[in-house]
Amino acid sequence: MTPARKAREARLTPRETLLFEAGIKLGGVFHQYLGIPVTGRTAGPLARAIEAAVRLQPFVRRVTVRIRPEQGGPLGRGRFAYRYLIPEMLDVTVELTDGTSAVVANLSHRPDLRYPLMKVVRVRGPSAALRARGRPRVRERSRPRQRQPSA
Repeated sequence: MTPARKAREARLTPRETLLFEAGIKLGGVFHQYLGIPVTGRTAGPLARAIEAAVRLQPFVRRVTVRIRPEQGGPLGRGRFAYRYLIPEMLDVTVELTDGTSAVVANLSHRPDLRYPLMKVVRVRGPSAALRARGRPRVRERSRPRQRQPSA
């Protein structure tokens, strides 16, 4: 690696890396699978296939995908009786871990926003501020000074 490239790299904590990776994984699911044909019969197997693909990626401890085809538009007829996967159908949760750091993030459609929102549900692990300063100091309870006996 060149010195110039090394100077541009950000030093991330495991926690920050997991937050970044969670967004990548949820964004990947969203953009890779929208538009695929889905029915009530194929929703479960499709969800399991997406979970299996996401589990191949680094840091993934658990992933759950729920597809609700009934949230889609009109159903076709005959052999065209399916819908296309749309954001309103998806509910995806990923849990990522790296050492003592862990992140849980979710992608689901927010009807009030009319938007598929990705959000961090839970974060565990040291933050960058703690890493920069070292371990936080624990203040000891002040004790009353004992008087030294006079000689």
